[in-house]
Amino acid sequence: QVQLVESGGGLVQTGGSLRLSCAASGRTFSTNRMAWFRQAAGKEREFVAAISRSGGVTYYTDFVKGRFTISSDNAKNTVYLQMNSLKPEDTAVYYCAADTKPGVSAARAMGSYDYWGQGTQVTVSS
Repeated sequence: QVQLVESGGGLVQTGGSLRLSCAASGRTFSTNRMAWFRQAAGKEREFVAAISRSGGVTYYTDFVKGRFTISSDNAKNTVYLQMNSLKPEDTAVYYCAADTKPGVSAARAMGSYDYWGQGTQVTVSS
């Protein structure tokens, strides 16, 4: 069992920044990879970024490269998503996800993740 709780969402103006946090608890030692997904109103949930347990390998969608940074603090069992140069198109509910499945899986695929947080709302005003 892994429990994930996101925080840090809110309202920000275009060009502003936010840092999202995802606190993990439970069997965190079994987590292979952590990721952030987002879902805008009326749209499918989409991949944003992922990080390996060691923090040595990261993945990003092309839409956020150069603006968002995923990082982790294993001592705190927490992953972060630093979001800079925010755009109205970034408005969505952001979800944290954990992959605890054995073996190799696709970092960008929703099906690779078996635990999800409740989500935190990010709204970017124009």
